[in-house]
Formats: sequence, structure tokens, C-alpha cells
Amino acid sequence: MTESEGTDEKSSGSKRKLNLVAFTGAAGLLGLAISLAIFAFTSHRGKSKKKGLPGCAVCVNLSPKEIIELADAIVAESTRVYDAVASVPLDRVSYENVVLPLAELEARQFPLIQSCMFPKMLAPEDTVRKTSAEVEQKIDAHILAWRKREDVYRAIKAYAARGELIAPEAKRYLQCLVKDFEHNGLDLTVTKREEVLRLRNEIDELSLQYVQNLNDDNSCLFFSEAELDGLPPELLESLDKTGNGEFKVTLESSHVAAILELCKIARTRRAVAMAYGKRCGDVNIAVLKKLVQSRHKLARLLGYANYANYALDRRMAKTSTKVIGFLEDISSSLTDLAIRELEILKDLKRKEEGEIPFGMEDLLYYIKRVEEQQFDLDFGDIRQHFPISLVLPGIFKISQDLFGLKIEEIAEIDVWHQDVRAFAVFDSGSGKLLGYFYLDMFTREGKFSHTCVVALQNNALFHNGTSQIPVSLLIAQFSKDVGGEPAPLGFSEVVSLFHEFGHVVQHICNRASFARFSGLHVDPDFVEIPSQVLENWCYESFTLKLMSGYRQDITKPLLDEVCKTLKRWRYSFSALKLLQEIFYCLFDQIIYSADDVNFLELIRSLHPKVMLGLPVLEGTNPASCFPRAAIGSEATCYSRIWSEVVAADIYASKFGDGDLNHYIGMQFRNKVLSPGGAKPALEILADFLGREPSTRAFIESRVKYSL
Repeated sequence: MTESEGTDEKSSGSKRKLNLVAFTGAAGLLGLAISLAIFAFTSHRGKSKKKGLPGCAVCVNLSPKEIIELADAIVAESTRVYDAVASVPLDRVSYENVVLPLAELEARQFPLIQSCMFPKMLAPEDTVRKTSAEVEQKIDAHILAWRKREDVYRAIKAYAARGELIAPEAKRYLQCLVKDFEHNGLDLTVTKREEVLRLRNEIDELSLQYVQNLNDDNSCLFFSEAELDGLPPELLESLDKTGNGEFKVTLESSHVAAILELCKIARTRRAVAMAYGKRCGDVNIAVLKKLVQSRHKLARLLGYANYANYALDRRMAKTSTKVIGFLEDISSSLTDLAIRELEILKDLKRKEEGEIPFGMEDLLYYIKRVEEQQFDLDFGDIRQHFPISLVLPGIFKISQDLFGLKIEEIAEIDVWHQDVRAFAVFDSGSGKLLGYFYLDMFTREGKFSHTCVVALQNNALFHNGTSQIPVSLLIAQFSKDVGGEPAPLGFSEVVSLFHEFGHVVQHICNRASFARFSGLHVDPDFVEIPSQVLENWCYESFTLKLMSGYRQDITKPLLDEVCKTLKRWRYSFSALKLLQEIFYCLFDQIIYSADDVNFLELIRSLHPKVMLGLPVLEGTNPASCFPRAAIGSEATCYSRIWSEVVAADIYASKFGDGDLNHYIGMQFRNKVLSPGGAKPALEILADFLGREPSTRAFIESRVKYSL
């Protein structure tokens, strides 16, 4: 998701121009945005006899030329607005000529920017995808440049200093604007600002180098067929073979995971686990050490004690101390259960292998073995109960019943591929249109390869009383059979689809007035919580039956016993699995909250402490092959566990019986989904729960369904 921003030389501040700014700061900006939307719409409308979504500025099926033209128009027109804001004399700044123009521009340009960018993920034509990717770089550079404009920052800061009484959401938006600039060092001296820029460039280079080293690693191992006993024939057939009949095993994560989970030979599992943990050895340790040091320097220049506190500043957790305390609390609360789980695995290993010490390389294999013994689940047969023609209407019904929605498919709409479908969402009580969403469900050549939700247009309310409604896009990767018909979904795919549709509901039910707080623009520690709450209904018998029916006889849903077993399987060895994740989260948090940490010493002391005495594999150093700590999730790896804990609390305390409680669902919609990022996340959750979130339900759910 990208916000609309701009850059150029500052305009002169003549009295004539000032008068123009006073007028165009709000009303004139509306004309600007409308002209952009009209440009985008008319540029592609003639290409198709089908219509676009009413009231939606998102454009589909743009040609490469049209994408470039639209991007140029976005940059040019937004630059004019930033120049106008910058030209306001500091003694004449007001909400109307500084804050409002930027807020409305951001809202109206967002769908136009997304029109340029989302084709890189989904357009059938390679030329369109390439042009979209190139334009994305141009727009991103434009955004970065305008956030470094000292003249715009001075105007914003001057207005903020007045301390005028404005609406809470407007005040929050103003605070975000100030932080946008100050995170780029605009409140620092020129010398320090240059150092911020140097450090950011250095951090980018080091992060990419760390990941590139892992991508370039071509380490491999060779094993005989006997040494790979337990692997499925189709996997063996996919491996290259040497002249002497050995199989070449690369250290691709898919191969490693399969061997650690399925291979019966302990020596093979250990060899693969050790090789995987040694990747990039000294070279990436040096890169990560430099990366951590540079991030600490950046954070301190910007006024933070360490990089972790900088990264957590806009999150629910706020401080590194709170994150570490949270992780240690979860770890200690699950220790007894994890010990019991580990003893089950050790007992089975002794029965099969004798008195050989249990190691980390045994964890996945013996979890899989115990699960096969404990759970009578045929996931191949379960798949046959989830044709997408039943799953999707089932998910729709659950969402509609819970949240008071009405979902209707839109026919004859302009789309970028024949498989794409579009839907309108209404409030079931008032009939008011709430938003739209697209579904692009099936794999195809050139398509983005991950399942996700993309915001295309955010909710926003404008100064003249008009508004725009949310539009979202759900991208999935489901397959079709040889006849071109949709293949039934595996259970994990059902859960994934339900999770992602939760983001669609979250986006469409958001009623924040500012686009900055609408859609999925919420606290990063909060953004996954609504979807994780909804995932729970994938494990309740009543709702599983709504989504299932045997492929050859759709009147036969999953059996009650299978539904109950799936719920127990969900929490199988959950304590041990979570402790392993907590180890990595603690490592990530510690290195970004303290100086000069010796990675290897930290790992050697932390691993057995968290993992019940199990040492890290000899010769390995996870710091060399832990990309989440290098780029993307640095100092924030804890966030998934954090949001799962809150989601478990919400479900247990409000929806714990598994019924589709419409009254509670509407409370969730109005109190949790509707505000979006317009209020602090903890305030939103406390309002809904009647208290601050607790870890109790998360712990109890794992203990309740333990083996």
C-alpha cells in the first residue's frame, strides 16, 4: 500500500498566490482530484463495453502508455499541491490550507496510485506488468522525496505548534504527518540529516546483501535412496541424481522441511539441519552485526534509545521492555505443557532409535509421527469435502450473519482476467452500500504467487460532505484440474481463504474519515487480529458444515467427529512449536535493544533456556540465516504471536461458544473494525473487551486441547 505524496522546487509566496492557496487548499483540491479520476477513467473506459465499479476511482486494464501517463499526472498534480502548502506564510497556516489539502489529496490519489501499481501483480500481459513495476519505483521515489521537503514540514510544524482544537481523528492525522517528516530527520540539523540519509542507504544495502547472500547460496548434500527413506516418491523423482545413483538435495526450504518432517534416517535429518543452519556462516554474521549497529545509530539520531524502540514507536507494544516481558511471560506459562509434549517425543524416539539424545533435528519428524498415531485424519479425503463452490458461499454467510452484511456479485463488470469476480457489500439493515471487493482466485502464468489482500481504495470523508468507499482485492493461488474446473481446497487453503477474507471484511467495515486510518492502515500489531479471530470458525463443527460437502454429493458435509478432531489437531504440540518461535523473537528483540551483542553467545545461552535444555545444533548460528531479523520484521518478529494472543482473548471472551452471535458480531464491527487506525489500538480493544487484553485465553486454549 502506498500513500500519495510529491516533491518539487518551492513556489513563490506572493500575495496573489496566497489568496489562491486559501481557496484551492480544499475546494480547489477537489477539482484536482476529480480531474485525475476522470483522466484515469476515460483513458480506459473505451477499451471495454463493461462498466467500472460505481463511485470507484480504481482503473483496471490500463495499457502501458496509460499507466505511464497516469503516473506522470499523479506526480505533477500532487507536486502542485505540495508547492501550494509550502508557499503558505508561516503566520497564515491553517487547517484548511495545510492539513486538509494533504489529507484529501492522499485519499483521492490512493486509488489512482494503486491503479498504476497492482497490474504488476496480476496483469496477463508481461509488458503491462513490467511497466507497472517501473512506475511503482517512480511513484515510490516521489513519495520519499516529498517526505524530505523541509518547506512542507515547516508549514505542517507551524500549524501543529498552534495547538488549535480540532477533531481527535484530525489531530491524530496531524501527528502522523509530523512523524512522517521527523522519521526522515527533518527536525535535525543539516549535518545530522545527511547522516540519517547515509545510514538509511547503508541499511538498505546491508539488508539486501544479507538476503542476496542467502539467495546465492548453492550448498547441497548427496544421499543414497536408503538415506532418504520416508520421502514420498514424487519428491525423490524431482531431485537431481548423480552418476553413482545418489540424490542431490539442495537447501531450499521446501526440501529441508520435507526431510526434517518425513525422513526416517536420523543421520540424514541431522546433516540437513546442520547444513541449513550453517548457510552463509561468517559472511552474514558480519553483515548482520554491521546492520544492527547502523540501525542503532539511526534510531539514536532520531531520538530513541535503541532501534527496537524506534521500530515499536507506532505499535501497540511501544517498548522493547514490554515485548521481552510479553514473550517471557508466554514462554514461562507454556513451559509445563511443552515439557510434557517433549517427553512424548523423546519416548517415541527411544522406542524407535534407542538411547540416542533427542536433538532439534528430531522435532518435526517426531511431531509428525505422533500426530499420525493420535489423529485419524485423512487430509486427502477432507480435501474432497471443500469444493470452492461451497467454501466461498459458506465464508460469505458466516461473515454476513456475524457482521450484518449483504454480499452480492456484480455482473458485467470490467476485470483484468476472465476468472476475476467482483462483489458489492451492503449493510443488511439499512441497505447502504459499504464497499466492493474483487476476487482473483486461481493460479496462472505471470500472476503474483502469494495469497494476500490489497487495498485499492480507502474509505474517506471529504470537507464538502462527499465520501469514497473502500475497494479491496483478494488474491489467492488455488488450482484447477485438467478439465479447467476448480480443484477442491485443502483444509489449510480453506483456513487461508477465511483469514484473507477477514481482511476484506476489515477493510470494508472501516469507516475512518481519513484514508490514512482506513482500510488496512492500522497499527501493525493490530492488523492481523480481526482475521485471526475469524479463523476460529474454521474449527467449529457448525461453521465447518456450512463450508463443506462431499465433492460427489454436496449434501454430505464433514462428519462431526472429523470436525472435533481438526480442533484438537490445531493445537497439537502448540507449546513446543511456539517456544521455537519465541526463541527467534527474543533473539530479534535483544539484538535490537542492546549494544554489541555477541550473536553466538546469545544463541548458545538463549536456546537451551527457551527450548527446555535442547542446545542449538553444533556448528550452526541461526543469526547467519534469519532474514526476518535483517529485512522486513527487524525488531518486530514478535508481532504475530502478539496478535494471536489478542485474537484468542477476543474469541474466548466474546464468541467462545462458536455460535454466530450477531449481537456480538455487530459490536465487533462497530467498535473494532469501524474505527480502524483513527484511535489507538489498545483503546479500541479495551472498549470492546471492557478491559485490556489478556494472555489467559491463549494459554488455556493450548492446555485444553493438549495431548
